[in-house]
Amino acid sequence: MSQSFRLATTDDYPRIMEIWESAVKATHDFLSDEDFNYFKEIIPRDYLPHLDVFVILENEEAKGFASVSEGNLEMLFIHNDSRGKGYGKKLYQFMKEETNLTKVDVNEQNPQAIGFYEKMGFKKTGRSEKDGSGKKYPIIHMSL
Repeated sequence: MSQSFRLATTDDYPRIMEIWESAVKATHDFLSDEDFNYFKEIIPRDYLPHLDVFVILENEEAKGFASVSEGNLEMLFIHNDSRGKGYGKKLYQFMKEETNLTKVDVNEQNPQAIGFYEKMGFKKTGRSEKDGSGKKYPIIHMSL
């Protein structure tokens, strides 16, 4: 079982969105259906084309993806079928080595993610009432 990393292309977007959808459905039970559909629409249109997105592959199948912009981990998602198998940690470590990653914003209602980033060495540095889209999902700001 060999794992590899590569920069995603537009051909990867359908799989990236499958991964995103499975991960969000498993971890973001606080997200309204309306907001889920909103993000599902804007991510491939407004985010992915403007970010360097890396995928972690196992036998040529993408298991997760991540992106860093200006030192901020913008996204790190692992397909729900592959969660708990070390992909998140390996993808995080790869991103840390390849980019200037120093901070991450995490949904306050996603304690699993907060715990994961604390294990990776992040500390809570602040909180915002709303997410980056102005929606009422409190965000915990974390830094290394």
